[in-house]
Amino acid sequence: MKTRVTLFLPAYFALQVIYARRKYSVSPPDTAGPPEFERVFRAQANCSEYFPIFVSVLWVAGIFFQQGVAAVCGLLYLYARYQYFQGYRLSAHGRLGPMYFSAKVLWILIGLSIAGLLGHFLSLNSFVGRMEIPSKLQLLFQW
Repeated sequence: MKTRVTLFLPAYFALQVIYARRKYSVSPPDTAGPPEFERVFRAQANCSEYFPIFVSVLWVAGIFFQQGVAAVCGLLYLYARYQYFQGYRLSAHGRLGPMYFSAKVLWILIGLSIAGLLGHFLSLNSFVGRMEIPSKLQLLFQW
């Protein structure tokens, strides 16, 4: 998955904050206003806080583990964050399900990254012989 695709969602969230500022008459740099505006603002801020972590582990998992698996996890994470944003926009409670799901997907990506890095940097010849791994990763263990 190209990183450019992942940039559309934060841009969408930022636009939603701009629209909410206009709708609820909250001028920058103010961040306080009606609860409806504050939920949109917080949803965008929360998603922005996790975005660098997401992109980092997405790249590491894609490079050192397997691109296809990382891409699927990346799409699941982006969908969960979209649902999180929409749920938070409606009510603070509406964010919880998607928040937990996106956290699980992020932990899976972290696990894939760790597994890929361990497989790359440690000599696991005896372990590699007992498990099926993607062909790109098998090339790393032929030395």
